[in-house]
Amino acid sequence: MFTETTLQKQSLGAATLGAIGVVYGDIGTSPLYTVKEVFAPATGVALTPENLIGAVSVIFWALMLVVTLKYVTLILRADNRGEGGALALTALAAQAVADRPRLRLALLSLGVFGATLFYGDSVITPAISVLGAMEGLTVVTPDLAAWVLPLSIAVLIGLFVVQRFGTAAVGKAFGPVILLWFAVLGITGVMQIAQQPAILAALNPLHAFQFLAERGWHVFAVVGAVVLALTGAEALYADMGHFGRRPIQLAWTGLVLPALALNYMGQGALLMGDPSAIENPFYRLFPDAWVLPAVGLATMAAIIASQAVISGAYSVTRQAIQLGFLPRMTVRFTSAREFGQIYMPAVNWALLGGVVAAVLAFGSSSALGGAYGIAVTLTMLITTVMTFFVVRESWRLPAPLAWGATLFFLAVDAVLVAGCAVKLFDGGWFPLALGLGLFTLMSTWARGRAQIMDSIQRDGLALAPFISSLDPSDLQ
Repeated sequence: MFTETTLQKQSLGAATLGAIGVVYGDIGTSPLYTVKEVFAPATGVALTPENLIGAVSVIFWALMLVVTLKYVTLILRADNRGEGGALALTALAAQAVADRPRLRLALLSLGVFGATLFYGDSVITPAISVLGAMEGLTVVTPDLAAWVLPLSIAVLIGLFVVQRFGTAAVGKAFGPVILLWFAVLGITGVMQIAQQPAILAALNPLHAFQFLAERGWHVFAVVGAVVLALTGAEALYADMGHFGRRPIQLAWTGLVLPALALNYMGQGALLMGDPSAIENPFYRLFPDAWVLPAVGLATMAAIIASQAVISGAYSVTRQAIQLGFLPRMTVRFTSAREFGQIYMPAVNWALLGGVVAAVLAFGSSSALGGAYGIAVTLTMLITTVMTFFVVRESWRLPAPLAWGATLFFLAVDAVLVAGCAVKLFDGGWFPLALGLGLFTLMSTWARGRAQIMDSIQRDGLALAPFISSLDPSDLQ
């Protein structure tokens, strides 16, 4: 016999599994390329044990500060009737300053711009995740290099085709795969750490500060690479309406963060013992006989990684429609229990077109690494600004606490934005151009809609006087 408590626990367990399968696939595939990009020639970082400890320390503490402290602990508390994301937060901030029209308008404009930047992330993330996984085929044999692009496109098309079955169904199917993925991340990391335990010094934040301080002006190039480890932070907030706050928090603290930390340290440990593994440190974690199965698992994880931004794009689009920034579109509710689980065909196929175009235009995960970052870091900065008005005006937190937390996170966000800005001409222009185009479209639609409503109110026939003027005898 099932009690209400038992059913609640089962529901929480199912939601947590779904959150693992949908929300954290994105950030879970970052180990495929992050460490390699930190030590790419463009960053100027020498492959020494001290730099390896410092770089891994920066990645670890970036995860702790940005994802754990800012998003999982703070931002997820700012839900708008169960919904999350840039526009949900914007609506909360605008409501908090409703008595100041100019500030409210400025926040609405800033929030809409942040939402359009999220679409840039929604295009780049599936492309870089799947390409990064497929490039593992070249580790098996260089002869497979010609198949990377066509196979990536085929996988992406299949991913977008299954979206019509709904987030819950996709999450249940993907959950076990991602569970296996994170288990593999943790186990392979532990195996390398056992051989080079010196990498555990990366847990000390002083190594991160020292590493960044020694970089000089090259620090921005390094930060631009470290941002790759934070992919999916904004998407986990946008996906809150699909699963709820508690399952997302449980999944992060109980599984995702430990697995990621162990794998990044494992890659650092591997490189301390074998610097030549920098060509692809993730796949070199595996024995030769296990590389091909690892490529298969990574490909499935990369497919799932794209789910976070896809479902997040559905939520953001519905919020934009409700706020009057986009025309009405077909919204299909895919769950009888969860209001936030939706599927939007028009958004789905538009995203597929953008993703395929990005894969063909950039051609590799390294090239897309230049495009990734600036849009998502700007969105993070805008989120910090919006959160200040929510915590200060709505939650009534003490001014010193609200200002102190906001200035701290603004400083972190500013460094991340500056690090990605150096990649502006290496592809960073792409998500910005896409965001600006969408911002123009959305702001134009909202302005036109407002003008039509003003015209109706000004020139239309008022209903109450019209009813009063009717002669009752004319109705008989």
